[in-house]
Amino acid sequence: MTDATSKKERVLALVKKAGVLRPRDLAAHSLPREYLRRLHTEGVLERPGRGLYTIANTRPTQHHSLAEVAKRIPKGVICLLSALQFHDLTTQAPFEVWLAISVKARLPKPDYPPIRVVRSSGTALNENIQEHRIEGVPVRIYDPAKTVADCFKYRNKIGLDVALEALRDCRRQRKATVDQLWRAARICRVSNVMRPYLEAIE
Repeated sequence: MTDATSKKERVLALVKKAGVLRPRDLAAHSLPREYLRRLHTEGVLERPGRGLYTIANTRPTQHHSLAEVAKRIPKGVICLLSALQFHDLTTQAPFEVWLAISVKARLPKPDYPPIRVVRSSGTALNENIQEHRIEGVPVRIYDPAKTVADCFKYRNKIGLDVALEALRDCRRQRKATVDQLWRAARICRVSNVMRPYLEAIE
């Protein structure tokens, strides 16, 4: 086995393990980025977006776009309609990935997939985050209770009807307790807005 073949196999193994790999990820393994380009030229790897590589001909999962966004913007948190869809709390099928980022963060501009950014800070940004692995990529997503509270917080962006549907589905599917929803409402400062709807389902 030549040195070049060995390095290509190591790169391929890293892509398989990561699910989605960026050229910068090779630096920690002392592997040249050139091997990603070679494997792509050979048809072994695909480029679903600029600077992203995956194994060719692998069938993407339902949440493939969330993995791509998480790889590009690892400090962001999947939220609102995208989080609702992940938790099966909506009939909506957003074409954009909704992402919460810090108010101080630079606005990301990936070419694909399209994203919709909301800015937040403090506990409203950092609480109730779950980490899920999608196609090998760690993806940060708000838990169901926080997602529902966010929907009420951003009801002018997504519609009150979506927030109410999410709340009903969340309780019906037992994705969150009433106490968890109250806590999330306080974090998002929408306790007064959610109160009548929460009291109606208790």
